[in-house]
Amino acid sequence: MSKKIVNCSGCKTYPCYQGDDCVRGQNFNEYEFRTKTEYENLENRKMLEVSTRIEGEHYMEWTRLEEIIGFAEQMGYKQIGVAHCVGLNSEAKKLKDILDKKFTTHTICCKFSGINKADFKLPQIKCDRYEAICNPIGQAMVLNDLNTDLNIIVGLCIGHDILFTKYSKAPVTTFIVKDRVTGHNTAATLYSSYYQKKLAK
Repeated sequence: MSKKIVNCSGCKTYPCYQGDDCVRGQNFNEYEFRTKTEYENLENRKMLEVSTRIEGEHYMEWTRLEEIIGFAEQMGYKQIGVAHCVGLNSEAKKLKDILDKKFTTHTICCKFSGINKADFKLPQIKCDRYEAICNPIGQAMVLNDLNTDLNIIVGLCIGHDILFTKYSKAPVTTFIVKDRVTGHNTAATLYSSYYQKKLAK
């Protein structure tokens, strides 16, 4: 696979949607067998079935939040973790209030441990004050110890979200991707002619 180049973006015909091995003559049949084997795993199969059901029954009807709630309910999850950025504390609180109606919800802020950036010689935003690191590994550890069934990311920084996902024992989904410039609407850069020109440089 590493020697191949895969580029499905911009495709206008979607032959794969009709079951064709479509990627410009490259043989991807081996992946059909390999993926089908993985979907025989009971947890994977249940996730596939639930997500496909939600897509089919609520297409263009449910918001992302409704989809998360519906998915968690149909998976039988009881304990939900929310790993959030300190800058999105109010959003995390609103999300928790909604989730608490159906689940036991645990929220953990990225700065909770108060570890000094200077301990790791990390750059500070302002050098004249104490600054704690964002601690995504610690956030994952806390939620792991609470035995959450599903963890939700709310605005963790790039890289921190990756570390959190890496260390989380529970499955992880993202509700908010932090983008201070676009008001957390990351797709705006794809639709804005201004950003298209800026990024082209």
